[in-house]
Amino acid sequence: MNRMSQHTVPARWRVIAAFAAVYLIWGSTYLAMRFAIETIPPFLMGAVRYLGAGALLYAITRRRGAPTRLHWRDALIVGALLPFGGNGGVIWSQQFVPSSIAALIVATASLWMVLLNWVRGDRVRPTLGVILGIGLGLFGIALLVGIGEGGMNYNPIGIIVLLFAALAWASGSLYSRRAHTPADPLQATALQMLVASGLFIIAGIATGEPQRVRLDLVSQRSLFAVGYLIVFGSLIAYSAYVWILRVSTPTRASTYAFVNPVIAVFLGWALGGETITPRTIIATIAIVVAVALIVTQQSPARDGASAIAPVKMDE
Repeated sequence: MNRMSQHTVPARWRVIAAFAAVYLIWGSTYLAMRFAIETIPPFLMGAVRYLGAGALLYAITRRRGAPTRLHWRDALIVGALLPFGGNGGVIWSQQFVPSSIAALIVATASLWMVLLNWVRGDRVRPTLGVILGIGLGLFGIALLVGIGEGGMNYNPIGIIVLLFAALAWASGSLYSRRAHTPADPLQATALQMLVASGLFIIAGIATGEPQRVRLDLVSQRSLFAVGYLIVFGSLIAYSAYVWILRVSTPTRASTYAFVNPVIAVFLGWALGGETITPRTIIATIAIVVAVALIVTQQSPARDGASAIAPVKMDE
């Protein structure tokens, strides 16, 4: 039975508002992360962001039931792969790579999801459309990293970290499908954020970030960006996405993966002073179309439980 038939159909304006929040807010978080780490070290910025969002979510959901040790154990695994390994890689890499390019590369997490699920997950064989999407996505990445004449030649370390971040996020997403989590999905997210904040603190200390913090030099733009990431990126947009999953289909909910990179590229150019070249435009189109093919052609039951929804590297 369709989920929509089990509950009252939500008002159209609420659905539109929720999709707008996921499309626009999540697409803008890449530039916000770049602004945040201008004067705040990346790992400590991630710690502040996820501790703030996670603590608030946990305080709200704690009265609905206490998590078990098994919940915390799997939250550690998922939190290490998703917000820390995935989003942490995006945060760190933006010291060297423009936010628009970071958004385009992490959009290929859906590509990794399909490959990992084929090899080690449900053994779902990719369709022809998915194979075409994978090839097109690799072509887009090749354009971005500067293969061929006229490439932008972005910092290779930043590009490699982004690719591993996408792989970590895809791995964590597959694991989370079978992880032991609280019944309330928001509490599960809170646990993952809290665990990730601890890992960010450890990474920050290990890399000497506390010694580099100068509170008197932290800019208002960085502080505003951190607040924006906590309130809008991690609380409002993510809550809207969870609600969309309840009232719509996974395929419709996953359409944010087509829109977010475009929003990120536009905002990086309009507000961040990032360059858009013809090569960037071609790569953007290639990657967005690749993600669309992967999402819509991955299985005949793509709106069922077995479908692999694309992932978002920014909770």
